[in-house]
Amino acid sequence: MKLAFSTLGVPGLPLPDVLRLATAHGYHGVELRTHPEEPVHLGLGPAERADVAAEFKAAGVELLGLAGYVRVAAPGDDGPVIEEARRLVDLAHDLGAPFVRVFPGADPEQSRRSADAIAARRLGTAAEYAADFGVRILLETHDSHRTAADAIRVLGLVGHRHVGSLWDVMHTWLGGEQPSESYAALAPYLGYVQVKDIASADDTTPLALGAGVLPLAECVEVLSRHGWDGWLCWEYEKRWYEDAAPLDGLLGAGREHLARLLNESA
Repeated sequence: MKLAFSTLGVPGLPLPDVLRLATAHGYHGVELRTHPEEPVHLGLGPAERADVAAEFKAAGVELLGLAGYVRVAAPGDDGPVIEEARRLVDLAHDLGAPFVRVFPGADPEQSRRSADAIAARRLGTAAEYAADFGVRILLETHDSHRTAADAIRVLGLVGHRHVGSLWDVMHTWLGGEQPSESYAALAPYLGYVQVKDIASADDTTPLALGAGVLPLAECVEVLSRHGWDGWLCWEYEKRWYEDAAPLDGLLGAGREHLARLLNESA
């Protein structure tokens, strides 16, 4: 498996500094949070996009994916949601990223059946566009669809190879699933896996990998036992927790922890 980290842990950091952190600490790739407050966002022009792609190539670091904020199950018209998804796919194609992340984002007042159908319809339309650009759209286990069981209700309706799943291990755990259950459901759709650690279900402040309660060893063991050979991406949510320790000082130990789990499960 290859290791990456998300720029959610280093909010606003210039891309050259992000790439230096990746190379200095032995990470193979980076997931870019794609938001207007970040250096890489949907408003980048053609020359800026070419520069970003060139910086990754020069650093020898892979751009794993773009973490966007499209909410595919949200109430409202399909048009703006699909258009934002297409813009995210365009950016990924221009930068050379194979994946884009989208959220479910259903409203609590929506029925489950309605939210699933809306998400599937929009993802199916966006998938046809993504297929032309060689980009895969990943629905993250998050918010209204936090478990694998939730996510596959949508993915099963879509049935398109350019739509898959992003397994956020915190959300499936908070939803009451064991890693073996989550993997069994998501395996046919799995794009990559977001790992992290927290103190408890009531305190989701990000911690160093291995310092909290999330079943990371079990997740890695399940993935290894089934021969899955994709990406593990550390999503350290510093952006939302100002008092959390800086990610910069944790990256080396985090990579070592993941490498140790991989060795133990080999």
